[in-house]
Amino acid sequence: MENKVTKIGVLTSGGDAPGMNAAIRAVVRTGIYNGMEVFGIMRGYSGMIENDIVPMHSRSVANIIQRGGTILKTARCKEFFEHEGRKKAYNNLKKLGINGLVIIGGDGSFRGAHKLSEEFDIPCIGLPGTIDKDIAGTDFTIGFDTAVNTAVEAIDKIRDTADAHDRLFIIEVMGRDAGYIALHSGIATGAENILIPERRTDIEELVNGLLEKERRKKLVNIIVVAEGDRGAEDVAKVIKERVPTADTRVCVLGHIQRGGAPTCMDRLIASRMGYSAVESLIEGRHNVMIGIVNNKMHYTPLEKAVKAKQRISEDWLKIVKILAS
Repeated sequence: MENKVTKIGVLTSGGDAPGMNAAIRAVVRTGIYNGMEVFGIMRGYSGMIENDIVPMHSRSVANIIQRGGTILKTARCKEFFEHEGRKKAYNNLKKLGINGLVIIGGDGSFRGAHKLSEEFDIPCIGLPGTIDKDIAGTDFTIGFDTAVNTAVEAIDKIRDTADAHDRLFIIEVMGRDAGYIALHSGIATGAENILIPERRTDIEELVNGLLEKERRKKLVNIIVVAEGDRGAEDVAKVIKERVPTADTRVCVLGHIQRGGAPTCMDRLIASRMGYSAVESLIEGRHNVMIGIVNNKMHYTPLEKAVKAKQRISEDWLKIVKILAS
């Protein structure tokens, strides 16, 4: 394709995350400011294949920065995994003259973008939009701060009722492969135990700790479990068998963590990333994921972004152990 990017497409893919709309808004308005035509691709890669692509104007993104979800909708598209699906998608882009893409999503979305760019030489910029914060190359991902604050608010309320009844609550938060939501919300709410998929749960240690607390008459306990680590129901089953005197309850927070108005932080990082995505296309910095590291823009090649995962440091795990004792 021609070197100068004049028409860009923006899409959201994979799981929705609060702040995606702020990123869309930034891409559209920065593109228009720089004399580009901007197109919104509906329902991620599915819309690209089905040619569900609409022109975007400054007014198209008015009054959306405070809204959760995504005005472009999102979907997971199996057809895009195949070369024929990507070829069909590219042909639709070519018909409209779209010669640059901004993809807001997670690891799977970046994998698709990298393949498309590799096969059809179309520059792609990735913005990390995932509540799990499991992508290396950025301190925060779009949606993580909102999801954690939603979990913190819910856990604080649960602790009130746990305290009133001297109960043990096992609270499951999102995080199939990454425990960042559990880790951050657990520390922030003073959880007695935090179970994450990055560290093998020693159920014997958990049970012995609860029995010791029971001997000390500490009957109010909060255990935060990432969904990828056993799951709250499984943990509760073991505890009810081994610590039958504990008044145990389970609460699964579920998709409430995905919704709601994005926090100030998520609106800010999404806006900065969206602006930088367009600037990168203009400057010829292609096929990168844009992140923020130490409050500065950071660029990771898409090829590396899809292979790297954010790792939880041992320092965090040590803090959990000390503060929850």
